[in-house]
Amino acid sequence: QVQLVESAGGLVQAGGSLRLSCAASARTLRGYRMAWFRQAPGKEREFVASISWSHGTTFYADSVKGRFGISRDSAKNTAYLQMNSLNAEDTAVYYCAATLLARDRYDFWGQGTQVTVSS
Repeated sequence: QVQLVESAGGLVQAGGSLRLSCAASARTLRGYRMAWFRQAPGKEREFVASISWSHGTTFYADSVKGRFGISRDSAKNTAYLQMNSLNAEDTAVYYCAATLLARDRYDFWGQGTQVTVSS
């Protein structure tokens, strides 16, 4: 079982930056993949970015490629989502998720954190 706790989101102006963190309560995350998803009002939850814990392999949604960066700190069991050049379309509740690499769905989820971008 992995428990995930996201940092507080916030309100940021368009063009600004924000970094989210996700602390995982697991003895080790080797063999896991962690990801960020988001859900905007009236829309379905969508994938944002993922990282394999052991190798650091990353994937990004086209909508955030070049603007967002996912990383991890193994010593702190924490994943990060650095968000730059934010725009109003990035406004959403952001969720951290984790799963074993062999799984094709995410089994563990954080509580979500609101990010609002003002234009």
